[in-house]
Amino acid sequence: MGTPTRNRGLTGRLAGAGLITGVLALSACSAAGGSTAEEERVAGDVPQEILRRSGFDTAASDLADDLRGAGDPGAARAAVERHGAGLWRAAVDRAQGEGRVSGDLGAGDDRPLYWARLGMVSALREWEPSFPLEDAERAALVSDLEGLSRGHGEMDFPEDPDALRVVVTGFDPFGGDRDGNPSGAAALALDGTTVRTESGPVAIEAAVFPVRWSDFTDGMVERVLLPHYTGGRPADAVVTVSQGGGGFDLEAYNGAWRGGSPDNVGDRAEGMIPVPEGVPTVDPQPQWSESTLDRGAIAAAETGRFPVRDSTGVVEVPEGESERVDREDGPTAGSTAVSGSGGDYLSNEIAYRNTLLRDATGRDIPAGHVHTPVPRFGTADEEVVTDEAFERDRADIVDQVRAIVLEAVAARP
Repeated sequence: MGTPTRNRGLTGRLAGAGLITGVLALSACSAAGGSTAEEERVAGDVPQEILRRSGFDTAASDLADDLRGAGDPGAARAAVERHGAGLWRAAVDRAQGEGRVSGDLGAGDDRPLYWARLGMVSALREWEPSFPLEDAERAALVSDLEGLSRGHGEMDFPEDPDALRVVVTGFDPFGGDRDGNPSGAAALALDGTTVRTESGPVAIEAAVFPVRWSDFTDGMVERVLLPHYTGGRPADAVVTVSQGGGGFDLEAYNGAWRGGSPDNVGDRAEGMIPVPEGVPTVDPQPQWSESTLDRGAIAAAETGRFPVRDSTGVVEVPEGESERVDREDGPTAGSTAVSGSGGDYLSNEIAYRNTLLRDATGRDIPAGHVHTPVPRFGTADEEVVTDEAFERDRADIVDQVRAIVLEAVAARP
C-alpha cells in the first residue's frame, strides 16, 4: 500500500528527551525499593537467551556503569535519559533493519526491548549513588527511564504540511517468558516512518505501554495521547493496538469497567476506569465509548492473510435490570458496562481512554482499537525462543497492522 521511509534521525529524536523529566507521574510499579515480580523474571534462562541473541544483553550493565560514574543528580538524570531514549532507538533501528541483528532472532522482535528495559530498571533500583538520593528522586528516574524507553518522549511528527499524522500504540509482552506482543513489534516497525500512498504521505509515530493497571491509573495514556488531540497540528488518526486471538478484531465499543485480571506485576484492579484529574473529559463519565474507525471498509479491504472482523459484541447490565446480558450488536441506551467489544482488560481500557479523549476534545478523526492475532510457535518446547512459524506469523501480523492503519486513514471522514 506504499513505501515506508524514516522521518528523522537519532539527533532530532533526542532533542526533547529532557522534557520528560518530572512530567511522568510516579506509579506503584515505579516506586523505589526492591525489584518487582516482573523485573525479577529477567534472570530466567529464556529472557537471557533472548537478550544474548538480540545483542541487547549489555543494556542493563551499560546503564549501571554510567550511573556509578554519576557524581550528582543531574549527571544521573542525563545518564537515564541517554540510555532510555537510546534503548528505544536501538529497538526501532533493529526492527526497521538499521540495527544489530545477531543469531536467528528476527529483527522485528519486540521482546529484546521488553527484557532490556526491565533489566535497566532493576539496575537503577539497585544503584547506590555517591550522593544523597531520596526515594522520590529515584522513583522519578525510574519513571523517566520507563517513558523514554517506550518512545513516549519523542513522538514528534515531521514538518511536512501535506503528511497525514497517525499515532499508533502497542503493548509490552505478557504471558510466558518467551511470549512477545505483535502490537509492540508493530509499534517498533512503524515508529518514525512515512508511507507514500496514492493519496499522499502518511507519517506514523508510535509508542508502547506497559501491561500494568497502576500506570493507567496514574494517567500515562492521557499524558502520551492528549498532545496529539490538541495544539496547532494534532493527529489525523489515533489507533491503539494489542494482542488478541486468531484473527484481527476491530473493537467497536469500549466499556468503562475494569475486570480485575492480574497484570504483569500480579496486581488486580476492578471497578470504573478512573479518569485522571486535569485532563479534558466527558462529564458525566460515559459507560461506553465508540470506535470511529471505518470498520466496515477496513474489514472489507485486502490487508493480509489473517481475517479481519468488525467486533461489536459487549456484555452489559441493561438499564433498570440487575443481570448481565451478552449482546452481539453493541450496548443498549442507559446500560452499565461490564465488558467492551475488546473485553475488560487493559486493551479495552486504552481504547476507552483514547476515544474518551477524542470526544472530550471534539476531534472528528478515526480513533479506535485493533486486536491482532497471536503468533504461534511450531513447537511446544517452552525453551525454544523462536522458530520459523513464530517469525513468519509476527512479520505477517506487523505487515497487516501497517495495512490496516493505512486503510483507517484512507477511509477517514
